[in-house]
Formats: sequence, C-alpha cells, structure tokens
Amino acid sequence: MITLTQDAGGFIRMSRHFPSTSLITIFYTDGASEVFSGKQLNAIYDEARAVFRTQNHLDEKGFSRAPAKTVQPSSDIAFVAVHAGMAAQ
Repeated sequence: MITLTQDAGGFIRMSRHFPSTSLITIFYTDGASEVFSGKQLNAIYDEARAVFRTQNHLDEKGFSRAPAKTVQPSSDIAFVAVHAGMAAQ
C-alpha cells in the first residue's frame, strides 16, 4: 500500500503513474483519509496534466511550439490537487 499526504495547499506530490492495481491511501489535512486505486489516481493525474498543458499553451506531449523565452522551462506537473470524496467518483 502506498501512502500520500495532502499538503496545506490541497495537493499531493505525484510526478508519475502508479500501477493500476495498487492501493493508495491519501491522508487529508483535515484528518480524513481515503483509499484510491492506482487507476483512479492515474486518471486524476492525467486530467490535471491536461489542464496544466492547456493553460500553458503546450501540445499533448507537453512541448511548446513557441520560441523559448525562459531559462528553465517547465512542461510538466509534480503536484495534483485532491479533496475528500474524490475516490467515490
């Protein structure tokens, strides 16, 4: 079993997919906890990554087709927003 803890901003650290059959427990800042399957959490991660890429004008692979303007560009996410009750969805 994998255990993750929600930070004060309402996010968990997740930079990759988990095995779809694994069970992941998330402890929320309010003291509640919830168990997700890897498949559920991977879907939440994929949705958050798609929103991030859309907001930052990146293509589906995370690449910007505009000329580079920053020194250290970031094209992916490391934190995913979660809230109690998401496992039931």
